[in-house]
Amino acid sequence: MATDETRTPRFEATAEPPEIETLVLGFSEYGLAGLTAVDYLIDQLSMTQVGHLEAGGPPLITPFENGVPRHHTRVYAHAETSLGVVISERFVPVPTAEAFADAVDALYAELEPSNLTILSGVPVAHGPEDHVPFYIATEDYRDRYLADTDVRSMGTGFLDGVTAELVSRGIEDDERPVGVFTTPAHPQAPDAAAAIRLVDALVRTHSIEVDTEPLEAFAANVEAQYRALAERIEAAEAEATPDDRMYM
Repeated sequence: MATDETRTPRFEATAEPPEIETLVLGFSEYGLAGLTAVDYLIDQLSMTQVGHLEAGGPPLITPFENGVPRHHTRVYAHAETSLGVVISERFVPVPTAEAFADAVDALYAELEPSNLTILSGVPVAHGPEDHVPFYIATEDYRDRYLADTDVRSMGTGFLDGVTAELVSRGIEDDERPVGVFTTPAHPQAPDAAAAIRLVDALVRTHSIEVDTEPLEAFAANVEAQYRALAERIEAAEAEATPDDRMYM
């Protein structure tokens, strides 16, 4: 029988990470924009896997590619850009958000980055003029990374799930600036245009050099892989929460 310890989500290191300045998170959610964005960063920068999540809880999936399985939630690092990435191909249900955030807290304490940045698409009614990135960020994150940029703040609304848990913990924590880059996303999987906007916001605010032009082709290559995943996410969200609850 599993013990409480084995059921508790935790990140396990598989390699010694380099010094990390920015830790970026992308989850499986509506439109898969955040997931596609971080997946692209991993691919484009040839990032090295340095860890994975153990005991992640239900619903459990084991992704695979070309017959090779992998952990659903993994940690990557890139020394030249001092960038760390957490990619979660498993939908994180609202009831497990607190435990998942605890695992991220422990990872943050271990890697000691200067900020936590979440990339996330949001399903909202919008026009063409809203096809831009927006931010929701703690005061220290705004001061450090957004003061001299033209990235727009998102209007009144609220976050939920693991993103809400991580942002709320950063409000009173001066040692952990937390920011979310978000953009309207569409239900097709993946929403490459939304992912491009999220990567662009990260590049513009964190002095990270990565070419976004190949992202359209990259998204086309992973579309088949994520289409089935998107169907699973929609079904899980319908059971876990009655409505999507972040709005501009």
